[in-house]
Amino acid sequence: MIDLGLGEPDFDTPDHIKDAAHQAALRGETKYPPTNGTLEMRQTILNKLKRENNLDYALDEVIVSNGATQVLFNTLMATLEPGDEVLLSTPYFGRYKDIVLRLGGVPVPLAGAGFSLKPDQLSKAIKPKTRWLLLNQPSNPSGSVYSDAEIASLGAMLADHDRVRVLSDEIYEQILFDRRISHSFAALFPHLKDRTLTVKGVLEAYAMAGGRIGYGVGAKAFIAAMNKVQSQIRSGACSIAQAAALNGSQNDVCRFRAAFERLRNLVVARVADIPGLTLDPTGGAFYGLIGCDALIDSPSPDGTPLSSDADVIAYLLKAAGVAAVPGSTLDLPHFFRISTAMPEEVLNKALDGIAKAVADLKGLSP
Repeated sequence: MIDLGLGEPDFDTPDHIKDAAHQAALRGETKYPPTNGTLEMRQTILNKLKRENNLDYALDEVIVSNGATQVLFNTLMATLEPGDEVLLSTPYFGRYKDIVLRLGGVPVPLAGAGFSLKPDQLSKAIKPKTRWLLLNQPSNPSGSVYSDAEIASLGAMLADHDRVRVLSDEIYEQILFDRRISHSFAALFPHLKDRTLTVKGVLEAYAMAGGRIGYGVGAKAFIAAMNKVQSQIRSGACSIAQAAALNGSQNDVCRFRAAFERLRNLVVARVADIPGLTLDPTGGAFYGLIGCDALIDSPSPDGTPLSSDADVIAYLLKAAGVAAVPGSTLDLPHFFRISTAMPEEVLNKALDGIAKAVADLKGLSP
């Protein structure tokens, strides 16, 4: 079986990062770290934000966590009351909805045109119980990227709703294609900075999945509340991983991004040659959100109809040995998500299997 469901970079962690972790261990940096992150790591983050994102924060306005997902969890646990609403632009990372539900909140999916939320949709969705708008770009799972003009229209509308905060998940900020440039929401809207919590991390861009380092920046009160939550759940993030994160040369980040773009191009071209499937070129991240509407209600070779995207996924798993994520779990039926963060030969093998399986459906052969 080829598992295209898990989004994890297929690169080894760069040697200079591993060396930094090794040296930290040799120096004895193996004690309990501060809950909100080591002083060195928080200062490194602030330097990075100022240098790359045009964002200025203080040391007590940053928290280091065990991955970006924990930053999201900390934020919502620290701020949501039962019944509070969180607006989600569909399709979205599946854990967003799960976290909101587990904390007693109400997820409100908003289906935007072209996978992008529009100001009129946002305006109509804001209710007295609305507490957060959760934005993610480049997006998991769609790979979509907002233009500055699109973000500007959302920010202008939010200015009139001071009870609504923005949770800006920018974990894929360094994986952008076609020379795109993406700006942090808080940098574009300084007047909304106190209402914005920005989430970033090192897993994707630095191939540090095992390091589990994510971080959030925002108003001092937000961070203090999140720190209380984190102290009761996981305490501080791994001290050795903190010592290694964001250190040294950025050359590998550029190399990884170029490789992800080549893989994006490969998958887009291959899917274009499979009748019944669609895939628009993604703007960033390392996923492909493949449309399978033409396959719905097609009979499989054994006569069983494929009545949903979940049926399509089950069929591809059985017929091609390829696992993917059904779009219905992301509030986007008739799509499925694959990860493109795979060796080229593995992706080609998987796409060969998908192409044959689709061709075996009645009426869809080339």
